Amino acid sequence: MKKLNIFFAVLAATVIAGCGNSGKQEEAKTAEAQASVVYMTTDISAEGLVKIYNALGVAPEGKVAVKISTGEPGGHNYLKPELIKDLVATVNGTIVECNTAYAGRRNTSEEHWKAVKEHGFLDIAPFDLLDEETEINIPVSDTTHIKYNIVGKNIEKYDFMINLAHFKGHAMGGFGGVLKNQSIGLASSNGKAYIHSAGKTADKDSIWQYVKQTEQDHFIESMAAAAKSVHDYFDGKIIYINVMNNLSVDCDCNAHPADPEMKDVGILASTDPVALDQACVDLIFKYPSTDEDNAQPLINRINEKHGIHIIDHAEKIGLGTKKYELRSID
Repeated sequence: MKKLNIFFAVLAATVIAGCGNSGKQEEAKTAEAQASVVYMTTDISAEGLVKIYNALGVAPEGKVAVKISTGEPGGHNYLKPELIKDLVATVNGTIVECNTAYAGRRNTSEEHWKAVKEHGFLDIAPFDLLDEETEINIPVSDTTHIKYNIVGKNIEKYDFMINLAHFKGHAMGGFGGVLKNQSIGLASSNGKAYIHSAGKTADKDSIWQYVKQTEQDHFIESMAAAAKSVHDYFDGKIIYINVMNNLSVDCDCNAHPADPEMKDVGILASTDPVALDQACVDLIFKYPSTDEDNAQPLINRINEKHGIHIIDHAEKIGLGTKKYELRSID
């Protein structure tokens, strides 16, 4: 932890990450004025999660959805109920999820409910499987690949969302943070197929046929477009939190994920999802790796899948900025 605190202090002291370093005082001031604030704590606990939520200073309005990944049974890296329960209770929230589009224990509502119970989420809060009954289309502003976003109809019940993501690697997207949690994560089963195929099919049963035909960047750009559609749907009434623990190269959708090769980092939060995911990626790429605490496998996974392109495209279409000011709340 001492090593990580020193690393964080050095990183936070460098100009605004993502802005470049011109060395010119006036340019630095201008960049800082345009940057989004990202808060960070190294306290990965229920108390730390509530503390970083409070640091954002945003009061939820109306009925609150807390979007998590329930985790594929067999996996063990997902955010645990004991970690998130105090935050969910603080906002009087309902945990929400959608069914998957791949073979597994969460691709039908019946099996997904069993997984939710097994993982202990029903013991801490109300739970809503958003696409259990049906799905709806919501508009997208970037129609380059997808012409709409397909999400669970129950999203209509909520006025405010907390996007609570487990930041880690991903076999197809390179990494998963708040942008993925809000795109693939909030899409219905058919919506997941639509994003993965970059608009070629909205039929979950034919997803893999079309995935093979889809260019990687087109898939990633479709995720960015879908994430922005949800932000727009809630009219910006969303806050974003990434928990950087159990940093496997594999997603929580994997029933047998690789064990993490680096130690836990912390919890980061912002009202800007682009700045938040950028800050987390920077922490990975600038991590002081050792043989026993090695970020390189995760860096390799992100690079192999051109994962950072989701951040670039999300900024391009107006979801947020890659410029950020990192503030410790420890």
